[in-house]
Amino acid sequence: MSTWRDVQPRYDRDSANLEKNRQRVRARSISPPGPVGSGQPSLPGPHGAHALVILGLVLALVASVEVIVHLTSDGRSGPAASAADDPAPKIPHTGSLGQRIAAIAESQLGYSTDPSDTYCNEYSAYFDAGAADCGNSNLDEEWCADFAAWVWLKSGALVTYQFVNGDINSSAASFYEWGVRHGTWHPVGSGYVPRPGDVAVYGLDMGTLVASHVAVVTGYRHGEHGPDVVNGDGDKTGFSRVEIGMNQYEADAPGSPAYLSGYTSPTPAG
Repeated sequence: MSTWRDVQPRYDRDSANLEKNRQRVRARSISPPGPVGSGQPSLPGPHGAHALVILGLVLALVASVEVIVHLTSDGRSGPAASAADDPAPKIPHTGSLGQRIAAIAESQLGYSTDPSDTYCNEYSAYFDAGAADCGNSNLDEEWCADFAAWVWLKSGALVTYQFVNGDINSSAASFYEWGVRHGTWHPVGSGYVPRPGDVAVYGLDMGTLVASHVAVVTGYRHGEHGPDVVNGDGDKTGFSRVEIGMNQYEADAPGSPAYLSGYTSPTPAG
């Protein structure tokens, strides 16, 4: 039995989440510097200046190494995440890309938000997306797309997470845009048979670029209407959880019914 609370329907909040995060990114980029002391600053002596130059070079080298390691291991844009930000340890990269995606998605089954009556979750926090009103390290926003992006990234799929049309972000419709950009979008009715690792998109409005939900495909049985999936931010077994869906043709989301629109397939990173 789902737990309900007074929130906007997921369909309406999808574009709102995107705009809030764009504003947060802009705010960070133009935020003023911190307070400056009122006294006249003293200049360092020759030895102090030499030490400061060496320290600056060391810090620049360390920062460069961190950026290189981050980009080659994660394949995502945005701030690097610490081990504490990761919802679970990485699973060894064995099997096909689709098998890895399905395995990592299934490894998260049972996860729920903290606090439990909010959308505060670790997957959005990993990408520094959402509102910082949780009272912990989680960030607060509807997170089905953030979950799918995290699973793809941890499995070795190509992910560019940023709030630009055509890239992946907290908007469920971003997976449709990503699929169109990379030639891996398969609309319902095209004859495409879904594969493990695909992301199923539900309730897509291509005119407004808004969707209701996404879920990670783990399997498909011939003749059924929908795939077997793992839902991030699902609501069937409780409020805002990672949960399984079988033959899921309709979104695991509150509000008006949102039906399967199509699939975006992953591509390997690198």
